Amino acid sequence: MSGHFIVYGAVGSGSVPIEAALALAGIPYVVKDFAPWTSAEEAEALSILNPMRQVPALALPSGQVMTESAAILIWLSDAFPDSGLAPPAGDPRRAEFLRWMTFVSSAIYALYWITDNPARVTDDTAQHAAINARLYERIADCWAVMDKGLTPGRYLLGDSLSILDLYVATASRWSPGRRRFYEVAPGLADAIRRTDAEPRLQTLWAERFPFSEGWER
Repeated sequence: MSGHFIVYGAVGSGSVPIEAALALAGIPYVVKDFAPWTSAEEAEALSILNPMRQVPALALPSGQVMTESAAILIWLSDAFPDSGLAPPAGDPRRAEFLRWMTFVSSAIYALYWITDNPARVTDDTAQHAAINARLYERIADCWAVMDKGLTPGRYLLGDSLSILDLYVATASRWSPGRRRFYEVAPGLADAIRRTDAEPRLQTLWAERFPFSEGWER
């Protein structure tokens, strides 16, 4: 594959694990930032790439555009198997890898469409705080389910860092926050702290999802 990939995303968003995967695999890419939540104009501009008006999106060197973070990450791991970022087909860990990548996407990530803007489900602003509180507890419950279902090694799927680690390391920083994640998923904590500390990612983390003071909340 030749040419550059273009990641459409934003600081601290679901584009970060995609950027991290590309960086770890040594694949050239450029980033174009979009923040569709900031204005109708920004959302409309993004709709040309993604009718859902959401980031991330990934433009392939061929010009094809992919959306959906889990799909992009799985595709990258399959397109660049030498990166070692996912168990290949036939590996006993492959089923577990696909299970939890999909779980994070559908059971956890999808809920942020509501928590980012509760008006999407009700115009009653008096209910917004309660809706978010319930959803954050649901997210915590889902992390607890993952904690019970996985037996990590140094990383979530064993002794090698994978895109599942990148995905969880990013999503677990969103509300209800990493401190709550550690409380409900203590068995996953060391693997994710190890991902935070990965030397090859320190520049990217600093630029795209900084560990600012009090970040663990």
